[in-house]
Formats: sequence, C-alpha cells, structure tokens
Amino acid sequence: MRFGILGPLAVTTEDGEPVVVPGAKVRMLLADLLAHRNMVVSADRLIEDLWGDDAPANPAGALQVRVSQLRKALNDAEPGARDLIESRPPGYRLRADDVDADRFAALADAADVDRLGAALALWRGQAYADVADQEFARAEATRLTEQRLLVHERLAAARLARGEHDLVAAELAELVELHPLREGLRVLHMRALYAAGRQADALDSYAGLRERLADELGLDPGPELAALYRQILEQDLALRAPPRSAIVRNSLPAQLDELIGRAEALTELRTLIPAVRLLTLVGPGGVGKTRLAAAAAAEQVHPDGVHLVELTPLPPADPRVAEQVLGVLGLHEAPGTTGSAADRLVTALRHREMLLVLDNCEHVVAAAAALVGRLLRDAPGVRVLATSREPLLLTGEQVWEVGPLALPGDLADVDAVRRSAAARLFSARAAAQHRGFRLDEQTAPVVAQLCRRLDGLPLALELAAARVRALGVQGVVDRLDDRFALLTTRQRDVPERQRTLTAVIAWSWDLLDPQDRAVLARLSVFRDGCTPEAAEQVCDAGLDALDRLVERSLVVAEPGPRYRLLESIAEFGAARLTDAAAIRSRHAGYFRSLAEHADPLLRGPEQQRWLAVLDAERANLQAAFTHGGGLRLALALTWYWVLRGRLSEARAALALTGTAEEERPAAPWRLGLALLQGERVPAEVRDVLALDPAGRSAWFVADAVLDRGDLALAAELLPEQFDDAWTEAAVLASRAMLAHAAGDLSALEAAATRSDALFAELGDRWGRLRASEWLGGLAEFRGQHERAAALHREGLGWATELSLAPQVGAKLSWLAWLAVQRRDHDTARELAERAYRLAVEQGAPTAVVFAEMSLGIAARRSGRLDQAVTHLTRIADQGRVEPSPPPYLPMILVELAYARELQGDPAAAWALHMEGYESAIGFTRDGIGAVEGMATIAEPAVAARLLGAATTAREQNLAPAAPAEQDELDRAARRAVAALGQERFDELVAEGAKLSLAQAVAFGR
Repeated sequence: MRFGILGPLAVTTEDGEPVVVPGAKVRMLLADLLAHRNMVVSADRLIEDLWGDDAPANPAGALQVRVSQLRKALNDAEPGARDLIESRPPGYRLRADDVDADRFAALADAADVDRLGAALALWRGQAYADVADQEFARAEATRLTEQRLLVHERLAAARLARGEHDLVAAELAELVELHPLREGLRVLHMRALYAAGRQADALDSYAGLRERLADELGLDPGPELAALYRQILEQDLALRAPPRSAIVRNSLPAQLDELIGRAEALTELRTLIPAVRLLTLVGPGGVGKTRLAAAAAAEQVHPDGVHLVELTPLPPADPRVAEQVLGVLGLHEAPGTTGSAADRLVTALRHREMLLVLDNCEHVVAAAAALVGRLLRDAPGVRVLATSREPLLLTGEQVWEVGPLALPGDLADVDAVRRSAAARLFSARAAAQHRGFRLDEQTAPVVAQLCRRLDGLPLALELAAARVRALGVQGVVDRLDDRFALLTTRQRDVPERQRTLTAVIAWSWDLLDPQDRAVLARLSVFRDGCTPEAAEQVCDAGLDALDRLVERSLVVAEPGPRYRLLESIAEFGAARLTDAAAIRSRHAGYFRSLAEHADPLLRGPEQQRWLAVLDAERANLQAAFTHGGGLRLALALTWYWVLRGRLSEARAALALTGTAEEERPAAPWRLGLALLQGERVPAEVRDVLALDPAGRSAWFVADAVLDRGDLALAAELLPEQFDDAWTEAAVLASRAMLAHAAGDLSALEAAATRSDALFAELGDRWGRLRASEWLGGLAEFRGQHERAAALHREGLGWATELSLAPQVGAKLSWLAWLAVQRRDHDTARELAERAYRLAVEQGAPTAVVFAEMSLGIAARRSGRLDQAVTHLTRIADQGRVEPSPPPYLPMILVELAYARELQGDPAAAWALHMEGYESAIGFTRDGIGAVEGMATIAEPAVAARLLGAATTAREQNLAPAAPAEQDELDRAARRAVAALGQERFDELVAEGAKLSLAQAVAFGR
C-alpha cells in the first residue's frame, strides 16, 4: 500500500489503483496516523485531533468506528492491508513503508540534478493539503515545505553550475513570489538573472526585497544579499562561478545493507534533528548508533550539506577533533594561516548551514564537547548530531538513547517472533550468510531465545548470524555461554574494534577509571538488575558511580529506580571480578535479609508491595541460592512461592540441607508442599505437625490434607491453639471449607464470616480471598447465585491485582461453576479453560480437578456429551482410587450419569447415580442431586416419590435448586406426568415428601 502526503492525501495499491477513503473524519484519522507513521499514537491524542472540544458522547467508541472504517477501506482495496493499522497500547500505529514523503527524503540528499528533480516531481501541491491547518499535521507540513525549498535551492545551484541560467531564473521566479522573504532563494534568483544578462531585473529584485523587509519587518537585507547587490552593481565576473563551492557538499557513506528495526526511531529523529542544535545519540557499544545516525542524517537537507566525521581514528583523549572535521570538509590549511584548527573551523563555518555528524565521541569526549560548544555559539547555521557512549554535557544538548532492538514476546508464536525487530535483523543477516536459512516454526523459538540472550544488541546479533552457516541456529545458542570466543568476524571492512564482541565492550571498559571498573565487575553478580540500595551494600557502589556508568551506556537505568547490565556486559565484567567469592557471599546475605524482612509483611496490608519487590528480585533470589543462601533463605521465601503458585520451585529449594535449627521448621512446609503436588498423606503426618503445633506450618499441612480430600483427618489435624491471629483466620477458612463439604450452613457461615473479619483486620487480601470462597459457597448453597458471583468476581479482582495465580484459577473455577448453574454454558467453558491452564502451569492437582470438573459439567449441559464423558470419567476414576472419597466425587458421578443417560445407556446411568448417592452419605446436598438424577430414569411412580423426597430434603437443608438443576427436575417431572397424569403424579410426590432419601431410594432398588 502506497501513501501520498505531498499534496492532497492519496492512497493507492501496489498496482497503482486508487483507494477510496470514505468520510472526512476517516481521512483525517489516516492523515494523523501518517503524520506519526510507524509510531503509536494514543487514543486520547487521536480523539483530541479529530474532534477537539466537540467530542461525541462516547469518543472511544466513535474512534473505534473510524478505525474500523479505515481498516475496511484499506482491506477492500488490498486484502491484508487492514493489518497495517495495529492496535498498540495506548492507541494505534500505522505501519507505512511506502510514503512519498519518505521517498522524497531519500532523493533529496542526492547531489545530481536528475535525482533532485525526481524528488521535486513527487510533489502534487501543498503537503497535507486537505488537513494542513490541523495541529497534528502542521509541524510535518512545515518541515516538508522547508525541505522542498532547500531542494529547490540545491537544484538551482547545481543548474547554475552547469550554466543553465535562463532556466533557473524562470523556475525560481514563481518560488520567489511565493516566498518573498526567503533570502536563499532570492540570492540564487538574482545570480541567475545576472548571469542570464538581466542585470536590471536582478537589481530590481533586490530593491523590491529591501522595501518589503523594511515595511513588514523593519529590517535590512542580510550581509550575503547586500554583498551580492554590490557585486552586481560592479558587474563582478566572479558571480558566474558556482555558489558555495568551497566546502564538500556531502560526506555520508553509502548504506551497504538495510537498516532493520529502526523505522520508529527514524520517524522520531526525522522531526527531532531539525528542531535542536545538538542531538546526541547515546547507547552501549554495538547498539547501532552510527548506522542510525547515518540513516537519519541522510534524510536531512542543508544548503552546505551533511557530513560524517569519524572520530575513532583518534587516540583516547586526543585533542585534534577540529583537525578531523577540517579534513572531512576539505578545508585545508593555506600557507601563512595562523590561529588554531578550531579557530579556522569556526571562521569557515560562521555563515554556513550544515549538519555535522560527529561519530564515536566517547574516547575524546572533552575535546569534542569543547569544539561543539564553540560551534554552537559562533556558527549559528551549524547543527550537530553526535554519537557517543556518554553525553557531551553541554547546554542545549538533547540526549536520545538508542536502545537494543525489540525482543520477541511469545517464543512459541512464530508471527510474534517475525514481528520482533531483533529477530528480523538476525534472520536477514543469517539468510545473507546462509541461503538455506528460514525463520519458520522450527527455527523461530531458537531465534527468539538467541535474541533474548544477546539482549537485542544489533552487533551481537550480526556476529551470531555469521556463525549460522557453520553451526546452525541451535548450535549458536548452545555456545552462547562462551560468547566472547563465538562472536567474532573476519569481515575485512569492519573496524577492528567491532570485529569481536570482546573488543566492543573492552573499548568502553578501557575508558573507565579503576574504581568504576571494580564497580562494573561487581555489578555482574546481580541477575536482572538491582536497586541502588542493593548495589551500595553488595558492591560498594554509590549513586555517583552508578550514574557515571549509566552515562557511559554500560549500565541501564530503569524505572524504580533499578540498574541492570546487558548480559554480554555482565559476562565481560564477571570474568574480571577479582573478589568474586566475597561479593557473591554479600549478594546472598543481602537477599536473605530482604526475604526475611518481606516474609511477615506478605501477610498484611503491605502484601502487594512486597510481592512486587520479590517478583522484581526473582532472578537475584535464585542466584542467591547458588551464592550460599541456603535453607534459611528457602524458609523465608516459602510463603511467597506458595502465593505465587510456584510449588516445584519451593520444594526444590527446601530440599537443601540446613542446620538443626533450620530443619525443624522446614519439615512441615516440605510435607505440605508434597501433599499439594499430589503425594499421599504419610502415616507420620502427626509427628511432623508436632514440630510446630500451633503455627502457620501446622495449618499449612492440615489444609494440604484437606486439599487432598481427607476431610476427617484434616478436621483432626487443624490446630486448636494459635500462635497469632493470622493462623487463627487461616484455620477458620479451612473449617469453613469442611462445613461447606458437609453442608453445615450454620458452621459455614460462622467460620467464613469470622475468618473474613480477621483477615480484614490484618489487611491480608489473600486471606480475604480464601474466606470469600466460602462466603460465596454459602450464598450459592442458599440459591443466591448473583451474590455468590459478585463475591467471587470481587475476589478475582483482588487476585488479579496481586497476581496470585492460584487464587485467580480458583475464582475462575468458582465463576465457571456458577455460570453452569445459571445455564451460561459458553461462559462456563471459557472460564473453566482459563482456570485449567493456570492449574496445569502450577502443577496443583486439586486445582486441575476443580477446573476440569467445570469443563466437564459445562460440556454435558451444553450437549457436548463425548467431551463431557472424557473429562468426567477421568476425574471419577481419579477420585475412586483415593484412600477416602474426595468431596467432589458424588457430584462428578451424578453428572457422568446424566451424560450416560443422554447417550442412551440408562443402566449405566442408574449405576452411576447409585454410586454417587452412596459416596455422598454425610454430604446431604450431593445425595439430593443423586436422588434427583435417579428420578430422570426410574419408573414413573418411583420417580414421583424420589422427586417428593428430594424436595423435602432441599427445604430442610435450605438448599434450593439452581436454574440448571431445576432443568433436570422439570425434565424428570414432565416424563412422570406424561405417564401418570398430573393428579396421580401429585399424589405420589406428596407420598415421597414424607419419606427420607434412603426410603425413597429403596423403592427404586
């Protein structure tokens, strides 16, 4: 898809067919996205641009409608083009690779007449002609107009040099009329008129300008115009020479391969470079600062050109920066010249307009800064674009950080990997080296892993790509532990300092003083960054040292604040860490203290904050174990791991051997975690609980036994005395679960309400989540399904906010169950599938059962019988082999019986209902469900009595039927009425109402 903004907005397909974009607002939306092409524009910004103060009642919805209309218009013209408009938080981005303004910028930097003429031929009128008065288009329209005028001036100067005086005079006449105060155009026009033999016209042109300047601005013509006027008066023959010929026009190197992954950066720099006098691109070695600067500079147009000055050849701290610039500009020292090189350069550039690109300033930063400072003061037409691993620290400097390329998100998503800038660069370079390389389903996950390991650093990716032909992608990844030997190149046209990854990092390392080198080496002990406090305590690194390393692009500063090393820099530093044992010991001690401080705070009002702290330090905490954190650290982190659902990680850490003092509290936690991951309850469980009879770990073990389904043992093991209020609240939540399983609504209400109150006083939202499960269960028992759903939705919000994956899964399962009861089977299936995935990820068997149970029941009640039988049979078989029947088994058997009945096997269904009824003894509600299930397949007279007994049981237990359960009751009743008649049916129901469930079931045996 091709876009045109050099005139009225235009869109065409690749074949040149025009695309109709309907509606003024849709066209304005497209123009706005084009003005910020390849950048994300927030929805709020787009709404403001499109409607201003007259926004519609639902602005977000109105914007979405316009986006949909634009996508449809593009897609109708060229299938797949709708994907050019991407939804990216906080708004939208237009991927536009073929825009006439970008083609114009590429041609505008040329020196030859044909290409400059081709650049101007792209214009069809005023830039953004139909929206030029809009604020969002004004800046770029102005910039493009300025570029257009500069190209006109360069083309005119080139044609004057070829002697085309009459042609230039004619072409510039209209432009001078349109831009009468633009002195650069006026100079060229007067020169052309004079050279064409029209001296009087040239003098009249000057007089007209002088009069207009005086009337409108109160100014006189500038020195260059005044001098030209005098030359024309004096008929100076030198005027026939080409203008501005003293300085080399351009000195940018040609780009030998495509710049990949920097489209958004180029878009931003395209606007930023003309807006500031000094822009410094900073970033670590190998991040691609030079390539990006050269590409961005190539799009700029200046009367005296764009010039790249490479400072790498200078030795460190060499003062001869001005000499390098003079050499590139071709300004050689004449005999008898006095003054310094900087003086000569400033004199030569005082009245020039150009862009200087000073590349690799970091090793001569003082001299570079001194020279740039003078140019900014004394040569107002000179702009500087610098690249450096640290800023120049000058007034007016704008620092722009060049970061690594964007990394792949989902390693398993081939399309996501292909969209990643890092993967695209690696793949392009690998394909150039090895024609057989393809980024496909097999290679994408490996490429994504490689990009992450190399931090998206372009040079490292290119060096790695050069090894693909010999090693394959997997072979390269397998050798990344020895990356400094692996990542080298023999390419002859690459600077020596960029031929190995070692040399790139060593270039920066060598510029550090010994103290900063020691700090950088010590920082390598951290994994995934550190806070300033951690850096100070572990590495003796003060904020000044950290700031210096950040300025030199060796340390990445992130919000928090937090400091991080790229992996390659960390490995380089680790190899130079002279006091490794001591620093690793301090690292382990620091994070052990952090974990021990956080542990009690995870049970109170600061729970969310400290979960986030430990999340941020997850990699460091893992490293602390290898540095000697030991069992003491594992104990401090156990509750954190439980909250996060990382049970395997917790068990592995607690398997460490500790001191006798550490082993005693570790034993109950080890047992509880083993039970949660499906192991059987051992005979010595009471001996383990005796190690902490009134503490949190005792409750944890008893609750894990409850999770395994042994209700009687769990009730016996739950502590009666408590070390603190938190343990009491946790025990009450477990007792509420026992009451729920037993159908004891009075005990359920008392335990759940008291647990919720205690956890609320403590400020522990995890605890309130646990209590709310059983408050919701109580509401569901009583038929208050909306209240139950509201309680669980509130809990889901808390769990999501705290990122408590186990509780998120539990709440999803509860909501799935309630959706089943309300006949919303599609919602139930969606919720249950989400819960199931979470449970499998956490390796929590009971959570898997709960989620799969909802999947099976939703499938059965929505008519997916085969799917339902598969799920429900697996759960039933699992429950049957447990030492004691788990609470869920009766319900599963009843649902499986219904599925078998609907599949046409009433005998199997009856047997399953009977099995469900017998396993539900003591669990009255599930027994009622089994009896009602029998009524759907029993003889009509027996069915009527069963329904009567079940109705009485529901009334006695205050357990009304849910809507989905009522459907089964109605089905059974219709069947019996059809056979017996309404009057006889009512009589038999009344008889059954006087029977117990057991008596009613006896009729059907």
